[in-house]
Amino acid sequence: MKKYSLKQFLAVSLLFAGAYTATAQDYLVNSLKNNKSENSKESFIFTDVINIENTPVKSQGSSGTCWSYSANSFLESEMIRMGKEPVELSQIYTARNAYIEKGKNYVRMHGAITLGDGGALHDVINMYKKYGALPQSEYTGLHYGTTKNKFAEMATINQGLLEAVVKNPNGTLTPSWEKAYVAVLDSYLGEVPETFKYKGKEYTPQTFAKEVVGLNPDDYVELSSFKDYPYYSQFVLMVPDNWSLDLVYNVKMNDLTDIIDHALEEGYTVGWAGDVSEKGFSWKNGVAYIPAKEYSEMTLEEREAIFKGPQKEMQITEEMRQEAFDNYETQDDHGMHIVGLSKDQNGKEYYIIKNSWGATNDYQGYMYMTKNFVKYKTTAILLNKGGLPKKIAKKLDIKQ
Repeated sequence: MKKYSLKQFLAVSLLFAGAYTATAQDYLVNSLKNNKSENSKESFIFTDVINIENTPVKSQGSSGTCWSYSANSFLESEMIRMGKEPVELSQIYTARNAYIEKGKNYVRMHGAITLGDGGALHDVINMYKKYGALPQSEYTGLHYGTTKNKFAEMATINQGLLEAVVKNPNGTLTPSWEKAYVAVLDSYLGEVPETFKYKGKEYTPQTFAKEVVGLNPDDYVELSSFKDYPYYSQFVLMVPDNWSLDLVYNVKMNDLTDIIDHALEEGYTVGWAGDVSEKGFSWKNGVAYIPAKEYSEMTLEEREAIFKGPQKEMQITEEMRQEAFDNYETQDDHGMHIVGLSKDQNGKEYYIIKNSWGATNDYQGYMYMTKNFVKYKTTAILLNKGGLPKKIAKKLDIKQ
């Protein structure tokens, strides 16, 4: 499905302008706020098959932190699954810590690695393991009078600061650049409390993660599927937001949905990362699928009917999936949280997806995504290794 998306056009335009590059989700959440469809809920009749308990929908505001919102939502559902009282975790505490680690990598790599707001699902696990966690009530990241995240100015300053460090005007790096970088984060997001009280008890971020959240970061695995790497082995997922160069497990395309199905059946939710630029993805309609015909080949009537009830889908192959990734048609531009399974009036199955663009669409912040869309547009999934089918865990040499 060859196309030049709005996100690609914006990225090129802003690169030449030397400005902050808006993410796809940032653009969408601003342009589609409160823009509900006229007919989706009447045209699609969904019946839930599995709907796993999860915490209320949040909004990432004007920031590219979907990865932090989706994976922290996933951790909150993990707390519920384990019988714990869920805590709204501070998504911006996670993001702040990732900014620090990303800045270090940026300098070490002489600027030849991604900066900005973007990240991967595994970043939340990595930051939880290293820095612990804070409740949202203790660290909102709203430090200069805003009521929602608004990170463009901060990102531009951070970019300029680190570019100056990489240019190394002193001839050798000083020990002060990192303090200056962290000071910018403190100015915009607020300083991190060394200790805080939660329900009358004092914690540090590390003790709060251990004693209240109580999740083992080593229990979580990230998987993807690409033909150019050996199946059932690990590889570095080559997408810009994998700034930490983490390894993911490689499985076959159909394994992705088999794994998600099994996890949901066993009561585990799943973190999802992938591309949302397809014409068959509609936030306002709350539906994502792969139309049987390419949009450029549709008649006007067919285009107008694209979300007027269930439509036929294109059959996806591993070759199609790989080609779309190789041609930049599938990019790592958004992260969401899979919390259940539903069926439409024709019996077709859809995953129930929790988003972080606020309760602004037909389904109050949720949407329905077909398995074909997941097979075609997924860049990675994150789940507790206990949710893996035993035969897949054995092939991956993962002990459950």
